[in-house]
This record gives sequence, structure tokens and C-alpha cells, in this order.
Amino acid sequence: MTLQHFMNEAISPWMRKDGPDSDIVLSSRIRLARNFAEFTYPILANETDLQKISEFIRNEYEHQTFQDYENLEFIPIKNLTPIEKRVLVEKHLISPHLVEHDHSSGTLISENEQVSVMVNEEDHIRIQLYFPGFQINKALEKAFEFDDWLEKKIDYAFDETRGYLTTCPTNVGTGMRASVMMHLPALAMTQQLNRMIPAINQLGLVVRGIYGEGSEAIGNIFQISNQITLGRSEEDIVQDLQSVVQQLIEHERNARARLMEQSGTKLEDRIYRSYGVLEYSRIIESKEAAKCLSDVRLGIDLGIIQNVTRNILNELMVLTQPGFLQQYAQKTLTPNERDVLRASLIRERLQLENS
Repeated sequence: MTLQHFMNEAISPWMRKDGPDSDIVLSSRIRLARNFAEFTYPILANETDLQKISEFIRNEYEHQTFQDYENLEFIPIKNLTPIEKRVLVEKHLISPHLVEHDHSSGTLISENEQVSVMVNEEDHIRIQLYFPGFQINKALEKAFEFDDWLEKKIDYAFDETRGYLTTCPTNVGTGMRASVMMHLPALAMTQQLNRMIPAINQLGLVVRGIYGEGSEAIGNIFQISNQITLGRSEEDIVQDLQSVVQQLIEHERNARARLMEQSGTKLEDRIYRSYGVLEYSRIIESKEAAKCLSDVRLGIDLGIIQNVTRNILNELMVLTQPGFLQQYAQKTLTPNERDVLRASLIRERLQLENS
């Protein structure tokens, strides 16, 4: 397996499977922050120590297999081109923050892209494990198992009182971020989500954009995650997140039903107009494409559009991002060139679906 394996497909293999409530929940993720007990944390560590950590991870775990996570591949960030870095960020295999620290950083990725371990980001290692749909409890169970497997060879920085020790105080304790990626077009259209966010924040959870902290909610896709890591168990944190997500699913379904009942023709018109833009545009910006893809996905979920599968929309949401467009073209593109190629790829993909 080579780097090209991760570059060729816009949609990761695990994303091709449907999960519970996948009409609204795109994915569930557990991220665990861990540090080596014997090394200074990345923010203060010297380059020699960071390189030792990177080499240790590569030597001990590259090409290894643990359960369903086969043929782990270590990718040094410094070896990547700017376009390749951007593609891995767009696929959520690495964070934008990891790209900024590329000298001794890397990522360990399973062949099915369900697990990635970021090395020397904010912490020495950050384990990410994904599941399709709403499977946050299963993701937690599998993340624990993978974490235990790594810990057989790593002495983690851990305090009996404080829990796992991390670079940022907000991660001390469990070191865990549990998050769920949701498509909430009806709540966004009816302005209900804006009223819900303050209440969600009061419960120790946060609503962010598609790429996490500081990112924009593109295409009505929102990430719901925990803020509190200290003083509570992982199971309690996940239970709170699960409760809120279940309520959001119910509210989104009710909002969709009301839109169909009260403004059905208007909603259908919006959905078909967006479909027409995707099918016939010769130039389209990323925000407009994301908005139209969100509308069409809603149309699929409501049974209004029946000739396009949900997976095609998942694929296009990634394929039309700037990094993937340039990877596809095998060169750096101007914004206008990206907009033209984006429109062309969407047309071609929809035509293939309809043929």
C-alpha cells in the first residue's frame, strides 16, 4: 500500500457502508489524545525527541494489523506536497493543525481509513476512529481496544488523580473528544438550530463546522462534540452526547416533515433547482456546490429524488473540495480553474449515476 492509495478515492471505504440513522448522521468519531511519559510534550519538545517518537511509531506499527484495521501505513507529513496534505485534511485523516508541524510529524492510517493516528500534532499521538452513521458507543469500544493495543508498547503520561495528561488543559482527564457529524438542513432552513446551540453549549457540548474547531459549517453539515474531558468518565461523556444527538435527529426529522407538509411544493422546487444547477452548471464555487449538494441529499432522504444514491453525494462533498480537485488535475489550479473543473466533475458523476 502506498500514499496513492489514500489519494485516489474521495470516499473512504468505511464510508460506503450505511450505519444507523445515516440519513442524518454521516459519521461517529472518537479521538483520544495521548503522550509518552518519558518525553516533553510537542509544544516544548526539541526536534530530536519528536523524531524519536515518530520513528518509534513507524518502526513498531507500520504494516501491522489490529482486528479490522489492516496494513497500517505511516506517512511522514514532510514528504507530502501541499495538495496531498490538503487531500488528507479534506478526508479527515489528518487535522489542519498537523500540517503546520510537518518536520517530525506523521500519520499512521489503516487500509480502510477507519483509523488514523496523528503523530506529534498538539500531543504525541492522537488516535482517531470512525464509524458510519450513529455508532458512537461502538466507536468508543473499538477506540479503547486500539488504544490498549498501542499501550502495550507505550508508557502513557497518566496521573491517578487527573487522568491522561495532555498539552492543552481542556483535554486532561479522558483525553477524549467524541463527535458526531450531522446533516441538518431542515433545522438550518427553519432557523431552529441557532436557537438550540446555546442550550447544547450549556450541556458541555459544542457545535462546530465540518473540519472541527474554527471551521465553517459547509453544506449544513455540523460536528457535535464534547467540551468537558476532566472529572467524568468516557462512558458518561458519550452518553450525554448520544442523548443530545438523538434529540437533534428527532427535531431534524420533525422539521423535515413540517417543511413537506407546510411548504412541500416550495421545498421540492428548491431541491430540483439545486439538482439542475449541479447537472448543468459549467462553473460553480465550492459554497454553492455544497449548498446544492445538501439540498439534493435532503431530496434523496425525503424520496423526492430517486435516481441518485446517497453515497454519490457523500463522494461529491469531498471530491469537489480544492485539494481533491487539484489532485485529480495533477497540478495547482487557480480558483476559477477549480470552479470549472468542479462543475465538470459533478456533471460527469451525475451522468454516470443516471446512465
